[in-house]
Amino acid sequence: MMLNRRYRRISHGLEVRASAAIMALIFLLAACGKKAEQQQVKPAVPVTVGIVTQKSVPLQILVIGTVEPSATVAVKAQIGGTLTRIHFTEGQDVKKGDLLFTIDPRPYEAALKQADAILARDRTQYENARAEERRYEELVKKGYVAQTQYEQVRTNAAALEAVVQSSGAQVENARLQLAYCTIRSPFSGRTGGLSVYEGNLIKANADTAMVTINQIQPVNVSFAVPERTLPEIRKYMAGGALKVEALLSKNDANPLQGNLAFIDNAVDAATGTIRLKGSFVNSDRKLWPGQFVNVVLTLATQKNAVVVPTQSVQTGQKGQFVFVVKADSTVEVRPVVASRVFGEETVIESGLTASEKVVTDGQLRLAPGAKVEVKDGQGTEQQGSGVKGPGAKNAGKEKTDDGQVKDGVK
Repeated sequence: MMLNRRYRRISHGLEVRASAAIMALIFLLAACGKKAEQQQVKPAVPVTVGIVTQKSVPLQILVIGTVEPSATVAVKAQIGGTLTRIHFTEGQDVKKGDLLFTIDPRPYEAALKQADAILARDRTQYENARAEERRYEELVKKGYVAQTQYEQVRTNAAALEAVVQSSGAQVENARLQLAYCTIRSPFSGRTGGLSVYEGNLIKANADTAMVTINQIQPVNVSFAVPERTLPEIRKYMAGGALKVEALLSKNDANPLQGNLAFIDNAVDAATGTIRLKGSFVNSDRKLWPGQFVNVVLTLATQKNAVVVPTQSVQTGQKGQFVFVVKADSTVEVRPVVASRVFGEETVIESGLTASEKVVTDGQLRLAPGAKVEVKDGQGTEQQGSGVKGPGAKNAGKEKTDDGQVKDGVK
């Protein structure tokens, strides 16, 4: 009896322990399943998105250009002498025909008087020879003098006539030299720095110019484009004048407007580029010779182009792609064909349609089918909204100083 009781107590203890072990195993399995379930549910990735839009986009070439004067002249003296007066100040605007310099005219005035005197003497001698020729002509007709004497007199008169012509040319040359004592501006422009001063002895046709004058109204902007773009430029130029814009800085909101005025007659073999020039009225003189500017040459306008923010376009092993946000707040990898970049936007040839949403930031944490949270412009998050908040309506645009929204690309 005692053995049976002891056996029953041992059996009961084993059953209790087995039940406890089973319950512990059940709880352990439940906890592991819950943990595995939690590990399978990944948190949504915070991203920003942009809207695919459709609009007219200009076909443009963007390069760096240099401002050049439409005309320039290095003023030099054509005669030597003492510079007696300068009639302008450095950096002054001058008009065509304005007096710039005066060289001491006295030596040239004396030379002109001397030439006039020689001409007067030679004319008197020539007139006397002509009168003698007429007398000998009558005498030879009457037979009073020999024909040879008449020929000598006529030859002498002809020689004196040539002397008169030579003396007249000397007078004209002396008058011209005197005129060179005053130097005038050949066109309207702006003067540069002086290299001579009053009292200096000026050398004729010296190596150094006395002053340089640049015409800056109008003004040219010179720039080079790749030779592969030349056929396209010529094609669009045949349809009318092409617009050229000059931007003083990258973010210049008011570019200066001009027209394409020149295409060089040869491609530079060393660089593979061709030189072009745009002409600008430059009425406000914002463009200055030697200045570097950003040049935008507009060839045509592409209507109904599909564009996305440039930062949304990614490049992989199979080419370019974007992450498209679907209605269930998951992303899809979409291959695209991008044609060109236009400011902060990229023109898409195929792969997207208007109004779709693409990820613009946060792509590194994404994979196909990943859940996303779209952040608004203030940094708060909207679960699965697919909207960029206050800035979504104006995606791909920027604000001017007065708060108005305009297209972010020119």
